[in-house]
Amino acid sequence: MKKVLFIGLACLSLTSCKKECNCGTITNDEIILDANNNTCYTLTVRNQCSGNLKTWCFDQSVWYDGNVGENFCVTNVDSW
Repeated sequence: MKKVLFIGLACLSLTSCKKECNCGTITNDEIILDANNNTCYTLTVRNQCSGNLKTWCFDQSVWYDGNVGENFCVTNVDSW
């Protein structure tokens, strides 16, 4: 019984502590023009799992809500 309980608790603790590897800290925000001269509201995020930086273009409302230094998760990506 103790063995089953220990295995169950170990599995629970591993899943509850899993990091979201599509999240990180916003390191920069800029407004740029893309190749077609469209306004691009960018956020650069440092991935909390890999430490990699990546910059994405978002709509204005997302950009306004994302501030440098805050945690931010990018949807529809697994990791970078």
